[in-house]
Amino acid sequence: MERFRGKDITAGRLVDAFKRRIVDIPHLLAWRLRSSRAVRNQDLLRQYMGIHAGERCFIIGNGPSLKKTDLSLLENEYSFGMNRIYLLFEKLGFHTTYFVSSNERVIEQFNQDIRLLPMPKFLNWQTRALFEPDNESTHFFKLRLGFKDRFSPDLVHPISGGATVTYVALQIAYFMGFSQVFLIGVDHTFQYKGTPNRFVRQDQDVDANHFSPNYFPKGIPWQIPDLLHSEIAYQLAKESYEADGRQILDATVGGKCPVFKKVDYASLFSGETGNPTGEVIDQ
Repeated sequence: MERFRGKDITAGRLVDAFKRRIVDIPHLLAWRLRSSRAVRNQDLLRQYMGIHAGERCFIIGNGPSLKKTDLSLLENEYSFGMNRIYLLFEKLGFHTTYFVSSNERVIEQFNQDIRLLPMPKFLNWQTRALFEPDNESTHFFKLRLGFKDRFSPDLVHPISGGATVTYVALQIAYFMGFSQVFLIGVDHTFQYKGTPNRFVRQDQDVDANHFSPNYFPKGIPWQIPDLLHSEIAYQLAKESYEADGRQILDATVGGKCPVFKKVDYASLFSGETGNPTGEVIDQ
């Protein structure tokens, strides 16, 4: 599968890619040359290596399907929330175990909200200046800007973004040792017009692409998703997990991602053990 469709390879995208690599140089050097903040951050990351070996977790996307998902079942589960998932926390009465955000614009726009989150946070290294350097609950991963994605088992080295924060979370979960990962809220379908990866302003009164109508309020820039790119990255994650005897299953209600086996969400919480593998749905 090719990463780009011919019609999507535009001069604007090429210029944007070149600019991103120029801007990234000082951040990459700070990471590679182990600045004092990089050393401290990398030491914090190492503390998470393998800490959940053999356990299961849930990676929670932000799609509208969350409104059809009983999230109260996750209160005693290990979970990763992403981007603006915190809009649900007050209603739920609990928060996710971990928080992940990789999109620089999202982190910049909502950093005041993110800095108040109490759980361990994993954020894009390029946004580190927005956060206190001595906060031990805030950790940073370095994104690599290659033209071909990789699946990295080690957060201390740069990882690929895979065009979606879900791919980043899958690499973090692998680094932590989780043997079974369930995706929910990863609808893999969006209402949008335009070229993938380009930033556009939300021009609708209601955000129909996420679980909250105010997820991206009107006038806020958001990045058009690149579903083809993310599918290629997901395939890398699937192969990497399975090569190590691990598993990724998609428990999204009505999810459209074609990469992972589908599993019935409710079945994950039934049975005498309370921790079954779930009932795989025929595809």
